[in-house]
Amino acid sequence: MRVVKEDGLPIKLWLEDIEDSALDQARNLARLPFAFSHIALMPDAHLGYGMPIGGVMATKGVVVPNAVGVDIGCGMLAVRTSLESIEREDVKRVMGEIRKAVPVGFKHRAEPVAIGAMPEPAIEGGIVGQQFASARSQIGTLGGGNHFIELQQGDDGRVWVMIHSGSRNLGLKVAKHYNDAAKELNAQWFSAVPKKWDLAFLPTDSSLATFYLHEMRYCVDFALANRQMMIRAVEECLADVVGIVDFDDPINIAHNYAAMEHHFGQNVMVHRKGATSAREGEIGIIPGSQGTKSYIVRGLGNAQSFNSCSHGAGRTMGRKQAKRELDLAEQQALLNGIVHSVRHVDDLDEAPGAYKDIATVMANQTDLVEVVVELTPIGVVKG
Repeated sequence: MRVVKEDGLPIKLWLEDIEDSALDQARNLARLPFAFSHIALMPDAHLGYGMPIGGVMATKGVVVPNAVGVDIGCGMLAVRTSLESIEREDVKRVMGEIRKAVPVGFKHRAEPVAIGAMPEPAIEGGIVGQQFASARSQIGTLGGGNHFIELQQGDDGRVWVMIHSGSRNLGLKVAKHYNDAAKELNAQWFSAVPKKWDLAFLPTDSSLATFYLHEMRYCVDFALANRQMMIRAVEECLADVVGIVDFDDPINIAHNYAAMEHHFGQNVMVHRKGATSAREGEIGIIPGSQGTKSYIVRGLGNAQSFNSCSHGAGRTMGRKQAKRELDLAEQQALLNGIVHSVRHVDDLDEAPGAYKDIATVMANQTDLVEVVVELTPIGVVKG
């Protein structure tokens, strides 16, 4: 960990290779009048909207919607199977069955799920109420971008399944509504927080903040239910191909949310944007990029990171830049031996070269987590 201290709170970084624009965003966070103690940047930190992805900020008396992000509750789910190995041809068949069973990209379910399959309680009114009918057709779908479903070989001698997905359009709608509302209110209040920082806030004792936190938590629950529905479909696909398989209880961890927690003697609102909780003994998941290793980890409860760790490898270039600059053949070579979907230039947005080296990311956070299982991908379905 290194510390940057200028004219605001200290910024504590678990990385050296951070772009200037992301560090400038962290400096803005450190100058916020309601920020608490220090700003923490995880080893996968990179430029985001308003706040770096891979950033952790604690606040007193306010919640900042843009410090949570648009894919509220996005996170990871992993399940260990009873399989010790799986043949490559069977991996291909499983991947094909998953693509049939789980809608990806912009695709929704052909039929909405029953209301009882949605998280409880269903919220009346608000943005969730407006989007509830649509969300019934989005639950159990992967989405696009960096979302994925992987089969992985663990160094524990077991085959694992891992899913990365979030709250789909529901989280986006909730995030946008409350961030826009916060910007309007901050303008009316002549807030000292510059508009260009895109860090509008809501006082936690306001009704609007209460509504936001309520709907944010619903999105977190929805994102978990989304991953749980997909994992059940994936488990069925796997069993259909290889026969009887036992599955352990899933591990779940979210990385875009805010929660009231106790740190340094005070109750504060901790915002994790592209960062995950890593309390002492807590089991979590840190995925690599497509084609690189992922990790099941145990938190060490480092107070300086607000008990947090990275949420993945972290991007080194934007999606459009990756498509422009990466070489398709070179990236396909990096995926040698993995059943994958990098077939043309449009798939390069999530190629390994668009991300930081996961080994370096893990080496930078040995004081935040310890590795429990190392996972090597053998099949990938990309969103």
